[in-house]
Amino acid sequence: MALGDFPILQYLGNAVDILLVWFVVYKSIMVIRGTKAVQLLKGITVIILVRMLSSYLGLNTLQWLMDQALTWGFLAIIIIFQPELRRALEQLGRGRLFSRVVGTEEEGQQKLTEDIMKATSYMAKRRIGALLTIEKETGMSDYIETGIPLDSRVSSELLINIFIPNTPLHDGAVILSKNQVAAAACYLPLSESPFISKELGTRHRAAVGISEVTDSITIVVSEETGGIAVARNGELIRGVTEETLKEILQSEFGNQPKAVSQTRWQWRGKKNG
Repeated sequence: MALGDFPILQYLGNAVDILLVWFVVYKSIMVIRGTKAVQLLKGITVIILVRMLSSYLGLNTLQWLMDQALTWGFLAIIIIFQPELRRALEQLGRGRLFSRVVGTEEEGQQKLTEDIMKATSYMAKRRIGALLTIEKETGMSDYIETGIPLDSRVSSELLINIFIPNTPLHDGAVILSKNQVAAAACYLPLSESPFISKELGTRHRAAVGISEVTDSITIVVSEETGGIAVARNGELIRGVTEETLKEILQSEFGNQPKAVSQTRWQWRGKKNG
């Protein structure tokens, strides 16, 4: 006797099937969330939309190009998403793939701003070199894994302690993720831009480098001058005052109108060169 002989059971089976597919898709999104795969998926979505539009408008050449991209897309996904696939399989092996995810992105933003401001001000006055990167939409898991995992609550005392010279974690970058200190002593990619001043060292090049490949915000404190610099979107703004830094952080964390703060930030950045 088939399941189709009982309509109610058939409907129930279809509902369970849909729920399971939805659950798998949802958990898959949770796995890639906070990684660079999200940006790549957006690109694939654009390709699909262009393919549909070219078919509707009869743009044969463009349609052929999109068909080729989609035909070889599966192999490209395996190659491009290799780190994310490996991480997902590792989580599955550890039984963490279907664990409960607790989001803390929107908690304690005001305290986070205050702690960063206090630590930066302390280190700048004492010329303690520091490199602090704040993760935003683009995930930084690949860079977090290069450092020493901490998974600690953010505090100004902890940030200052990490960057004290001659301590085990002071050399490298600290990465903040989901309002936590994810890792310290992390390696960031160095920018190859020829427009970076020769007088700037590795910290500043690393700050620009990570801002070129992610949407993160990186704060640099120079150990030579005590000056504060901020890197974002491939640009380095030097000579940032504490007031300007506070405006930048409040703008990024949504504590004040973003458009006004960014305009002021950009103006000051041009002024400071």
